Amino acid sequence: MTKAIKVKLVRSVCGRIPKQRETVLGLGLMRTGDERVLEDTPSVRGMVAKVSHLVSITEEGLSMAPGGKR
Repeated sequence: MTKAIKVKLVRSVCGRIPKQRETVLGLGLMRTGDERVLEDTPSVRGMVAKVSHLVSITEEGLSMAPGGKR
């Protein structure tokens, strides 16, 4: 079991620079209100930090089954 975090897009990407839009898309978030459970890795944490003004971490320390499926 790997650790996971739940990330939610709380602000729109309209009017943001393309790099921020791509980062949000890379996290798997499409629309405001979307949530994803992602593996808690340094790369994911870095992506969340880059767009921290657009997303929020709603839960930390979740468990994921092997293979990334919850």
